[in-house]
Amino acid sequence: MPSGTELDGKALAIAVAQVLEDQRGEDIVVLNLEGLSNIADYFVVCSGNSTPHLKALRREVLERLKDEHGVEAYHKDGMPDSQWVLVDFVDVIVHIFHPEKREYYALEDLWADAPQVEWKTN
Repeated sequence: MPSGTELDGKALAIAVAQVLEDQRGEDIVVLNLEGLSNIADYFVVCSGNSTPHLKALRREVLERLKDEHGVEAYHKDGMPDSQWVLVDFVDVIVHIFHPEKREYYALEDLWADAPQVEWKTN
């Protein structure tokens, strides 16, 4: 990776959220799990409105993080047909849901103690 392009967890989570927004991801939330979990430091949670939309969101996150920041996913799980896609960047885990699955799993409720990160640059 070129010098100076490495992102810390928060910057990576924000970069992911911005990619998701660019691809019309819905209800994007960044949760700060530092000190609350040993799973990851941040979760980025978003909804897509269809299977093709989930595929596009996943693809764009993977491609743009690699192309723009030299960051590759450690692990990918779930297929868009499952209505829940997970992309693991170690410090940041991205959850892309179909709205019904997002409501069912309710990660934001499960991690209600995690502060939300303000990521938009109005």
